[in-house]
Amino acid sequence: MTLQSRLRDVESRIEQACIRSGRQREEVKIIAVTKYVSVNTAQDAVQAGVSHIGENRWPNAKAKWDSLNGQAVFHYIGSMQTNKVKDVIGKFEYVHSLDRLSLAEAIHNRAVSLDIHVSCFVQVNVSGEQSKHGMSPDEVKPFLTELRKYDRIKPIGLMTMAPYESEPEETRPVFRALRQLRDDLNEWSFLKEPLTELSMGMSNDFEVAVEEGATWVRLGTVLVGKEDIEEG
Repeated sequence: MTLQSRLRDVESRIEQACIRSGRQREEVKIIAVTKYVSVNTAQDAVQAGVSHIGENRWPNAKAKWDSLNGQAVFHYIGSMQTNKVKDVIGKFEYVHSLDRLSLAEAIHNRAVSLDIHVSCFVQVNVSGEQSKHGMSPDEVKPFLTELRKYDRIKPIGLMTMAPYESEPEETRPVFRALRQLRDDLNEWSFLKEPLTELSMGMSNDFEVAVEEGATWVRLGTVLVGKEDIEEG
């Protein structure tokens, strides 16, 4: 299957999930996760119509960022060490993995030096899996309260990763809980602006995530495939 045909298939599946849940197709945006594919494949994805690229390590992303030269919006979707902030902020418009105040401070300071604002998702470990990054749901409200002092960070939503399940339907409670958490946070009205975004759903479970309110889905294998490439 070609990349173009995979994109058409993904688009159709998202559209059907939107129909089932009474949503509009334009509410859901696709991030092509290109961390396991070559620069050429990332370029092919953009030429096929993908405008958002997701990467989780700057050494691997650099060649793609250079070659695409502004043709796509880059999203940082992996755990970020504070000493890597200088490489990422200013190149990646979105950070999906804000999970601690030390990282917030580093992002803020870098954004101040560049005179920019950075859109961030707070990463939440809804499932409680030890192998996953992110804060517990109970930690999000106090974290967002503290985050208000970093005015170069714009919290726009929440992000989570569901456990891999052979039956995608079993991921539904995780996605539903993240949506409910976002809605609860917005009802408390302690933020300058409401949290509008939900980054959730990957190749195995994105249709369920869309049905539960995802506004961004992060798609790797199902969209761009997986190649044997050397890591930077």
